[in-house]
Amino acid sequence: MIARETIDRILDAVRIDEVVGDFVQLKKRGTNLLGLCPFHNEKTPSFNVNPVRNIYKCFGCGKGGDAVNFVMEHEHYSYPEALRYLAKRYNIEIEETAPDPQEAQLRDERESLYILNSYAQRVFSEQLFEDEEGRAIGMSYFRERGFSEETIKTFQLGFSRSDWSAFAERAVKEGYKEEYLEKTGLCIRKDNGKLFDRFRGRVMFPIHNLSGRVIGFGGRVLKKDDKTAKYLNSPESEIYHKSKSLYGIYFAKKAIVQLDNCYLVEGYTDVISLHQAGIENVVASSGTSLTSEQIRLIGRYTKNITVLYDGDAAGIKASLRGIDLILEEGLNVKVVLFPDGDDPDSYTRKHGSSSTVDFIEANAKDFVLFKTGLLLDDVKNDPVRKAGLIRDVVETIGHIPDPILRSTYTKQCSALLDIQENILVSELNKIRRNQLKKETGAPEIDELLTVTIAPPQTPADDLSTEAQEQHIIRLLVQYGEKAIEFKEDIEDPERPGHYVKQVHHVSVSRFIVEEIAHDGIEFEHPVYNRLLRLYVESAKANPDASPDVDRLIQESDASVREVLVELLSPRYTLSDNWAIMHQIEVPLEENLLRQQVEQSVYHLKNKKVMRLLEESRQRLKEAHTNGEDFTALLERHQHLERVKQEISRILGIDVLR
Repeated sequence: MIARETIDRILDAVRIDEVVGDFVQLKKRGTNLLGLCPFHNEKTPSFNVNPVRNIYKCFGCGKGGDAVNFVMEHEHYSYPEALRYLAKRYNIEIEETAPDPQEAQLRDERESLYILNSYAQRVFSEQLFEDEEGRAIGMSYFRERGFSEETIKTFQLGFSRSDWSAFAERAVKEGYKEEYLEKTGLCIRKDNGKLFDRFRGRVMFPIHNLSGRVIGFGGRVLKKDDKTAKYLNSPESEIYHKSKSLYGIYFAKKAIVQLDNCYLVEGYTDVISLHQAGIENVVASSGTSLTSEQIRLIGRYTKNITVLYDGDAAGIKASLRGIDLILEEGLNVKVVLFPDGDDPDSYTRKHGSSSTVDFIEANAKDFVLFKTGLLLDDVKNDPVRKAGLIRDVVETIGHIPDPILRSTYTKQCSALLDIQENILVSELNKIRRNQLKKETGAPEIDELLTVTIAPPQTPADDLSTEAQEQHIIRLLVQYGEKAIEFKEDIEDPERPGHYVKQVHHVSVSRFIVEEIAHDGIEFEHPVYNRLLRLYVESAKANPDASPDVDRLIQESDASVREVLVELLSPRYTLSDNWAIMHQIEVPLEENLLRQQVEQSVYHLKNKKVMRLLEESRQRLKEAHTNGEDFTALLERHQHLERVKQEISRILGIDVLR
């Protein structure tokens, strides 16, 4: 674990313009820097870097954060990996803290499993190239597949001898513990206590994690035996979780980012064959049904997935349900169906890489429309089966989180299925309602769940305080410690009846905290409320002090950091031409700070009071039915009306509600 002092030194040393400048060409624009965003394709620069705050913000794709966050996003590093990268860049020596004994034991055990898997990979590779059985069986198989020696070495392919315990005996002899041989799944212990090899007589496919370390193996048997599984994978372990791993992701991640697309195939050999042909943005699901964790792993690199199927119709239909998960995660899915009798591996070997890429691009179909057409071929004129098909397709559309996409697919499927759109919409609403009931546990969902557009609310009906809360938090983080001036008339003690002007200064944060705390107001937006609480706590120690915003950005969780970056990154800046060329002086927000702060606070109070009045009116209507004291309710309502009028006077407006 990296010591806290080291982390602080790294955060103090880094300059966002230098870190981003290693990857993005930046040009000065006012006090900020501007460039083309490295996270999405754009021709007009919308990527802003603020050297003062040490933050970046892209107004095109919405990404933003500090230098550590940039390295994590750009290089797909974990937080510790990003810190180590920055430490190396700024020549900062990493100091590690001593973990607790339990943590140290767990880390040592995980490292032992990694070391043993690495050793096993070297042994299997050695047996493939140098062992007589390995060359005769394993190497012959790979040659038949058309794999070159370079490809075999790149993917670290190997062979496990057919002896019952050849690997186990060798590993123990060379000092590896039997305990770890079992935990990695490389060996299995018999009832008599003896170890034997799990993967005997199989060609070996090492499975790598994102950093290229071997976490497990897939083994394919070559002898025809109905009693033996064709493929065998390592069991679950501390370092290998089948549902979270993708075969080939280590070799594919760079190409996936560059091409903004990931090809998803079924088998190991498909991955290797396509990679050898120059198509490197390809992964496989490690012999399992596709999982949400695997989809999210792909989603770190791209939002576009193209699933490559062979011509087996039965296999395609069996996997359709799994692809619904991709839609559920908000990714875009296309499907390519190879000719009958071909899979990606065989097609590539027959036709070469360029023809394969051309075929994929020409035959890629939208998944929802592909599924609709595929199932429609089966139902023919059977009305019962067609009704089932419609429900199935609508259920797939229901997995899509984007309402606009849902609406588009509903229109297209309505035409394909020859059914009225409103019927599909009605069925979709039922499915979405049921989904929300399951997710929330609520007995009733009143939220509108249609793909149609709801009638817009008028401003008078909008009692949400989120806009006011956002404005107040922005003022706090931008101007918290700045002083605002107040003048008040006080009686001259030496001249009774005469009043003099007295000037005093209060920080923005103090004014807001005291005004908000005095009325016991809580913000409704959870992140805004968390930030408000931080300022309240800070005021307890020093009323005029504010939390260190730069430190908050560095140390807060993603939700808080995202809000802070958004508030501190104005999309537009005032051009100097107004003053230089046109001699027009535009007042800056800083110069109107008192008015801004006062109005933001009282506009919030105004919304709160208006909401209380609305609730009060409703209670007055229901008072007799509920048996409540009508007089007490009326007095409270009149008090709220007086408060509303006072706020209106301060704001200089008429509140007509």
